[in-house]
Amino acid sequence: MSDTGQVLKSDTEWQKLLTPDVYAVTRQKATEPPFSGEYDKFYKAGTYHCACCGNPLFGSDAKFNSGTGWPSFWTPHEKNNIKEERDMAHGMIRTEVLCRQCNAHLGHVFEDGPAPTGLRYCINSLSLKFKPKIETKNN
Repeated sequence: MSDTGQVLKSDTEWQKLLTPDVYAVTRQKATEPPFSGEYDKFYKAGTYHCACCGNPLFGSDAKFNSGTGWPSFWTPHEKNNIKEERDMAHGMIRTEVLCRQCNAHLGHVFEDGPAPTGLRYCINSLSLKFKPKIETKNN
């Protein structure tokens, strides 16, 4: 990790650490097929973290069923944990969503989501690792 908190690894290091599918999505900006991801219809309580570096990205309380085939969220867990960049690939103009800590490609954000933000963070399941909420008992 750098002094700025960035996770800095070479392409070869990422290839050794990640499965080929996770590498393709997070490091080469591929997109998993719709309705194929582990978290598309997954609604347990917890937090979704970056599959590459563990940075907390989205909370289950912001997840909704968009019907698009990818996990969708109306807001990030912490706005500073992601970054957005203009994406003009494939003849479209979109806003790409990346992990601020390791620069992993996560997906895209669109302005067709629910209230209160009106945003839909359309995220590849392969870019995420889910950590369940730990239940505590009050005595």
